[in-house]
Amino acid sequence: MSDGTEQAGRAEVTALQAALAAEHAAVYGYGVVGGRIGDARRTEARSAYDAHRARRDALVRAVRDLGGTPVAASAAYALPFPVQDGPAAVRLAARMEERVAGAYSDLVRAATGARRADAAGALREAAVRAVRWSGESVAFPGLAERSGERTGAAGTTPSASAPAKR
Repeated sequence: MSDGTEQAGRAEVTALQAALAAEHAAVYGYGVVGGRIGDARRTEARSAYDAHRARRDALVRAVRDLGGTPVAASAAYALPFPVQDGPAAVRLAARMEERVAGAYSDLVRAATGARRADAAGALREAAVRAVRWSGESVAFPGLAERSGERTGAAGTTPSASAPAKR
């Protein structure tokens, strides 16, 4: 395997791991959203939760297929703001989807073939959910340059009180 191919492979695994970490955080975050969201949007939150669980499981398989050890979920995540009511839960859902889109944007850049197409599909799904939650759209969803935020996180970060499993 050439040096360039090895570097591309490492970049793809790194991007897969970042997307996996974002999905772990989104699954956790939707647990919070589900506990605070109003009845009118509970089905939408459950659907998003299920979608993130399915994406998470697919990413675990993809990392393993490339010979990596999938990054584990943290025991807890620090939320970007207090989520004490329905409107805050809606804001959290939108923020998580924007950040998940960022992680998939990175994966689209790093991957090739079918994996790239899957990442583009995941990016599109996250962007659509972000618009549904926030009521706003952006020209290029998932690009960190538009928001000044780092990509790869889903709106939550591992809690300082809960050590991450490695």
